Amino acid sequence: MKKTAKRAAGLHRASLTKLHDLDAALELMYYGWRGMTLAADAYLESLGLSRPHHRILYVVARQPDISIGALIEVLGISKQALNRPLNLLLERGLLTSTRSAEQHRTKLLRLTAEGQRIEARASGHERKVLRAAFDHVGESSAASWMAVMGAIADNN
Repeated sequence: MKKTAKRAAGLHRASLTKLHDLDAALELMYYGWRGMTLAADAYLESLGLSRPHHRILYVVARQPDISIGALIEVLGISKQALNRPLNLLLERGLLTSTRSAEQHRTKLLRLTAEGQRIEARASGHERKVLRAAFDHVGESSAASWMAVMGAIADNN
């Protein structure tokens, strides 16, 4: 068992066999995401939180008083997938939920001060990695990366 774990730990993106001409790009996407979120995920884990919690906090920070339905749409997940992480954030006092004055059945979400602090710190870890990468590759390469990521993000 230890031998398998040791072998797996030694794998890295350059050691994977390429089966298609776009495999290198797919691997960079996967490993790039992992590299960008590594410090943020470690921070979140120290708080008993994870990536889904951060995604919720991130969106609510940028859209205070977002409805649960709108949050589901932005995240592209089901109500069932949102339920557990959302409830934990509410229970921990990182989010508040209030009824909409216009539509009583609609709940509106907002970050608490502690939720704002956690979101800012987790996102700050990710921004630090992006800033270093953009500084390393230069402005035109960063703009090209933004264009590629925008095209991928719009692929729905």
